This record gives sequence, structure tokens and C-alpha cells, in this order.
Amino acid sequence: MLSSRPARRPFRFFIFFVPMTLLALILTLVLEQFRPLNAARYLYPVLSSIGQYFEDRFNDGQARHGTLAWCLMVLPPVALVAILSFGLYELHALAGLVFSVGVLYCTMGFRHSSHFFTRVHASLRAQDLPHARKLIGEWRGHLHDQSGSEEIARLTLEKGIVGAHRQVFGVMICFILLGPGGALLYRLADYFAADWGARQGPEAGDFGRFAQRAFVAIEWLPARVTAMAFSIVGDFEDAAHCWRTQSPQWPDRNEGILLAAGAGALGVRLGQTIVQSGELLARPELGTGDEAAVESLQSFVGLVRRTLVLDGLVLLLLSLSRLAG
Repeated sequence: MLSSRPARRPFRFFIFFVPMTLLALILTLVLEQFRPLNAARYLYPVLSSIGQYFEDRFNDGQARHGTLAWCLMVLPPVALVAILSFGLYELHALAGLVFSVGVLYCTMGFRHSSHFFTRVHASLRAQDLPHARKLIGEWRGHLHDQSGSEEIARLTLEKGIVGAHRQVFGVMICFILLGPGGALLYRLADYFAADWGARQGPEAGDFGRFAQRAFVAIEWLPARVTAMAFSIVGDFEDAAHCWRTQSPQWPDRNEGILLAAGAGALGVRLGQTIVQSGELLARPELGTGDEAAVESLQSFVGLVRRTLVLDGLVLLLLSLSRLAG
């Protein structure tokens, strides 16, 4: 006798994927605003311990062993999270949603990038230049005790643009494309590219080379999507022009695209020569228009908010079109 129950659709996960993705992102952003995760206290020490464990056992200065360590360290947890996410959505959509919010909460931190930005902004507005120099030095990891207010504003914008992308928009894009596993992949790749990649040289060898290259590959699409979003919500013509003509001059191409598009969208000039640890550091000029100032920092806050709204609207339209279909 045939059952009257409707046939179970094995890919129910994909039917709810886009609406649940939008809801998970909204819930995570709200949660993070009220209870931000202290990544420096809870998340980064764990990642540092894991990275040190693998480095102690694999690092003999050869690039191939760095590749093996990265694959063993990053790919299994990413695969596990992807499988758990699929299974929980198959079990119940609410279980999958809670799991997605949990993963996003640990990997996407709006406050991570805004903490120093807000404090530097407040110091510049109060005309407390010594404190602003101290804060930007802590943020960048270099001394800036000879920098003026315009230079500090410029450096703050640069760190803010890259930080907003890597702590928020990059994770969001990978989550939208690949689910919770994608968000974890982006965060792990970003962290270990900076951690292992920073220790290359005659003594450390090439152990961190693959970690850097892997993140460059993973970052390729998210960086361009974020740059396009900046262009749409800002000055599109200037952003597109700066992206096309100036970004190849920046040492890190993905960062160059983000900074050039962000500077063009805001109508300010970034890059240029700076005084870093008592020495002049020549850098390409990015952007167009006025010199960066305190007012530019507030404009950047507006740019980030409009970009978040744009991303939400795009996901909402995708959700409605899927539901209508």
C-alpha cells in the first residue's frame, strides 16, 4: 500500500538556503552588537595554539611541508562544519539556523575592526594627537609618533577598509557562497596567512608560503565583490577608475583593489608616503579628491552601513525570487 505522505525532498537544505542565510546574517549582526565576542581573548589564542602545534611538527623550512600542515589543519574542520550544517538543516531548519549563527558569531566580528577605528576617530575629533598616534601605532604594529592628523586619518581609513572587509564582508560572502564551512575557511585562511606568512625569511624558510597563496586565492572573489559594493554605494565612477588604474600598483593586489575602490567611493586620497618607525615609507597613491581628514572617517562609517544594507537587499531579492519560484 502506497503511503499518503508526500515524498521527502532530500535537498530541502537548498530550498531554505538563501532565506536562512539572510536570517542568520541578521541575527549574527544583532547578537554581535549586543554581545561582541572578544576574539583576542577567546578565539585567537586557540588558533595560535593550534597553529603552533602544527608548526612545531611540520616546519623544517620547506614550502611543501607548510602546504601539508595547512591542509591538515584547515580542511578537516571546514569539511566537518559543512557536513554538520547540511545534516542539521536536513534534520530541522531551526537547528541549522542556530548552528549557522554560532559559526558566524565566531568568524565574523564587526566590532573586531571597529574597536581601534572608533578610538582613533574619537581622539582625532578631540584633537588629542598623541593618543591618536599611540592608538594607530598599536593597531598597525609600527611607531607613528611623527605622523600628523591627516596621515593618521589616512592610515585609519586604510585599516578600516581592509578590516571591515576581512572581519565582515569577506566572511559574509564566503558564507553566502559556501555556507558555514565557507565562513570558517575564510577566517582560518586569513588568520594563518598572517600568522605563518609573517615568519618567512632566511631563518623561518618558506613554511608559510602556501598559507599566503591559499588566502590570496580564497580572497580573490570576496575582495572584488566588496570593492564592487563600495563602488555602488559610493562614487561609482571614481571608484571604478581608481580600481582599474591604481590597484595594480599596490603590493598586495587584493588589498589594492579594496583600498582603491574604497578611496574612490569616498572621494579621498590614501596611500602616499608616510613616516613609519621614524623612517619615510614610499607608497603608491590611491583614490582621488581631498586629503583624508576626521570627516572622512565618519563618511567611511556611512559607506560601511550602506554596504551592509545593499548586501541585505540583494539577499532579500534572492530570497523572494527563490520563494516565488
